Amino acid sequence: MSSMARITRRGLLAGGTALLAAPAILRAQGEQPIRIGEINSYSAVPAFTLPYRNGWQLAVAHINAAGGVLGRKLEVLSRDDAGKPQDAVRLAGELVDSDHVDLLAGGFLSNVGLALSDFSKQHQKLYIAGEPLTDALVWQDGQPFCFRLRPSTYVQAAMLVEEAAKLPAKRWVSVAPNYEYGQSAVKWFQQLLKAKRPDVEFVAAQWPALGHIDAAAVAGALEAAKPEAIYNVLFGADLTNFVRQGNTRGLFEQRAVVSVLTGEPDYLDPLGEETPEGWIVTGYPWNSLKTPEHMKFLDAYQAKFNTHPMMGSVVGYTLLQSIAAGIARAGGTATAKMVEGFSGAGFASPFGAASYRPIDHQSTLGTFVGKLALKDGKGVMVDWRYVDGAGVMPSNAEVAKLRPNTP
Repeated sequence: MSSMARITRRGLLAGGTALLAAPAILRAQGEQPIRIGEINSYSAVPAFTLPYRNGWQLAVAHINAAGGVLGRKLEVLSRDDAGKPQDAVRLAGELVDSDHVDLLAGGFLSNVGLALSDFSKQHQKLYIAGEPLTDALVWQDGQPFCFRLRPSTYVQAAMLVEEAAKLPAKRWVSVAPNYEYGQSAVKWFQQLLKAKRPDVEFVAAQWPALGHIDAAAVAGALEAAKPEAIYNVLFGADLTNFVRQGNTRGLFEQRAVVSVLTGEPDYLDPLGEETPEGWIVTGYPWNSLKTPEHMKFLDAYQAKFNTHPMMGSVVGYTLLQSIAAGIARAGGTATAKMVEGFSGAGFASPFGAASYRPIDHQSTLGTFVGKLALKDGKGVMVDWRYVDGAGVMPSNAEVAKLRPNTP
């Protein structure tokens, strides 16, 4: 036998061995967990992010108990960005380069979400934003590797404008934290309200630094403008301090107040007996929402954590459910496949079905609009209705103008 024949035979035998080993290798890869690098402001905004963590942990337990995604378990590697964009980007780099996560998720503050989106664009790594509300995330700075779950500042402003336009008030003032989220929320509310009510005017605005509000000075400045209505974008401790000073000074008496997020238990519960009644708000009426989807979630959440869910809980739970749905639709975790799979992917939530729109990667998840009331010394939402996000988003033609990078 010639040496050429011997070499060819050895090559064929080696190739046969490799072919026999290939299924075992593929099985081993298939058994590896899908790794999600999750980043959020746990130490900076615990009122929202700790219930949020409970939510995604519950979702992971439910998904893995049902067999995982494509036969693989989900594994979440969670990091705390402390509300700092530079820390979020550093942690994203570690999760991608050292921990080899399949995708990134999370975010709370809008500036942090924008920083993570830019990282995902530069590294071509999928990023699913949960909470950041800025419209820039999916419009002005929208890019192929970023999707966003929560209703944006535009969507929540549009929901509130439907009610605000019915008020007789013409003189408006606004108060919002001075960063991307607050600026965007005020811009859209003013623009959308003036489109419906050309007779309104905004006569004053207050822009306190996030987490550093001088509530007495802010309330005094708004009162001095003699408004007929107030648009509030504050949340967390800033909201609590503002409400306390506003109540003390009578700022809210005989004035309409329209407020983003204030009906969410994450921010409403701390107000307690100080809850101002009659405010028109977006939020989450957990204790009076009786749909089958929500009751199933509520029962499971209370059984595991012995407390009621917050909006953060819903966001965390739905974020992981949407990720599982997107990966399943993609048929794998290759980034290019996931970009295609998430675009148009439908998913379940405690609020009902939603999906990620192909045009801008914004989900159609909605929220609730209602009024604040006091019940047994606690703030609650009443007269609420659910507003589907898809019904208040701009058209595809409008989005194409807002999102320069839309194909």
